[in-house]
Amino acid sequence: MSNTPDKIRRYYKFIRFMLKYWNSDLFRKTSSVAINGNISEDDEEHQFDQTPEELVEDLKAMGPTYIKLGQLLSTRPDLLPDEYLNALANLQDNVSPVPFNEVQSIIEKELGTKISKAFNSFEEKPLASASIGQVHRAELRSGKPVAVKVQRPGITKQFLEDLDTLDELTAMAVRHLETAKTYAIDEVFAELRRILLNELDYKKEAQNLKRLKRNLAQYDHLIIPAPVDDYSSSRVLTMEFVSGKKITSLSPLRQMENDFSELVEELVEAYLQQIINDGFAHADPHPGNIKFTDDNQIALIDLGMVARFSPQLQENLIELLLAISQSNGEKTAQTLLKMSELDEQSEKKRFTKTVTDVIMESENSLAKDLQTGRILIQLNRLALTTHIKLPVEINILGKILLNLDQIVALLDPEFDLRRAIKRNVHEIMRKKMLAELKPENFFGTLIESKHFLEQMPGRMNRITENLANNEFKLKIDAIDEKRVTDGFQKVANRITLGLIIAAMIVGASMLMQVPSDFQIFGYPGLAMIFFLLAAAGAIILSYVIVFRDENLTNKK
Repeated sequence: MSNTPDKIRRYYKFIRFMLKYWNSDLFRKTSSVAINGNISEDDEEHQFDQTPEELVEDLKAMGPTYIKLGQLLSTRPDLLPDEYLNALANLQDNVSPVPFNEVQSIIEKELGTKISKAFNSFEEKPLASASIGQVHRAELRSGKPVAVKVQRPGITKQFLEDLDTLDELTAMAVRHLETAKTYAIDEVFAELRRILLNELDYKKEAQNLKRLKRNLAQYDHLIIPAPVDDYSSSRVLTMEFVSGKKITSLSPLRQMENDFSELVEELVEAYLQQIINDGFAHADPHPGNIKFTDDNQIALIDLGMVARFSPQLQENLIELLLAISQSNGEKTAQTLLKMSELDEQSEKKRFTKTVTDVIMESENSLAKDLQTGRILIQLNRLALTTHIKLPVEINILGKILLNLDQIVALLDPEFDLRRAIKRNVHEIMRKKMLAELKPENFFGTLIESKHFLEQMPGRMNRITENLANNEFKLKIDAIDEKRVTDGFQKVANRITLGLIIAAMIVGASMLMQVPSDFQIFGYPGLAMIFFLLAAAGAIILSYVIVFRDENLTNKK
């Protein structure tokens, strides 16, 4: 894919970055947390060698792939302190725009027509310019205003080369470094590759826009721009233009003049709907991806990153969100443990106690306290220190709720997010259960029941026939049959040997009473031979039991 000098430069760039942070207090601190699970009280106020701002600038200098890596790391609270997570969460990849002649060439190649024929007008100056692509405002022949996202030339090749480099280096690190294994950095980079490859394909983002728009059609105050299929491809995405500003630019005067409580309620319900009902959620609702329109509506404008939750996980998340909203720490801990991977090092009691304390301490928090998402991030970090592996979706959910906390705090600082979660979860559950009672949802069950009833007579006939002929067999895989059989045989052999030794001793004692010319040590010789054989057998049997028996050896 690339020549050797380019590959050497990529290796050099990455290794230089790692050497800078490898010996820093920041890395040593996070390594200690990952390996030992211990955070000293002094570390909470620790000033690390590199500031969060310096880390952000270093990632920007590394290029677009590493900028995306930094954004992904902001969803891993188990790896970095809070101030670094916040800096990475706000990491923006504004770069110099691509010259318009290159943009024009890409559009015309992808759409197969001249830009002047496809659009009434097309603004040469982009509205925004990022590492993967840039956005231009345009107008279709129908007069409809649109936003056109155009991918940078050569960006796919650059990302794939960087990802190949990261794959090779992380695989090497996991093989040779215990810290790399503890961090599971190969899994982190595998997730990065998946996300990046999806973001590089604008067709997938167009599908995400359509699906989210369909799922949230009932919410009047939420806007998801629809893609224009005829003007889109894997490198060009044309969608409805939404006029508005970043939600962070909302003026204090506008906040005072308007009551946004209804809008906030709808936004919270919509995100809960995505997470626990649809299983498909906008995974990156940071303020930069949220527009606030002039008529007080909210637009979700970037669907490059989405999260998917399986039906089983949705049920667990319902229990989790309800437990948190009810300030039930013990139930929260039990739900998290049910979802987690545990081993012999897992400290379930300590985890449960600490989770209960965390939930109780934040019982009366409001939106301005930014507690809901922060609690999940805190629980993720706690799970790491107690050797409990939570599913990655909990990290994603924590990130979503943390961003949602920020937006809600901007619009309505006194909003009670916990009460809203409790109220909306119950309502969404009710709607979900009603939807599952629809006739079309029973078709699958009816088909399975039909197959069951059709096959039942034949199966019952075979079972009763086997029972009548004494051929019914029950196979149990819960135990190792060979091991059990060998164990019984070993016990039987030892009992038999013990009986033989006992018989030899009894026989020797009886022979002691019979006079004989053949003597050993002044005793009847035959009796002494049997006695010595019995003694030798007893010693050997005792040695085998004490020193060679598998269970006793393991206990030592």
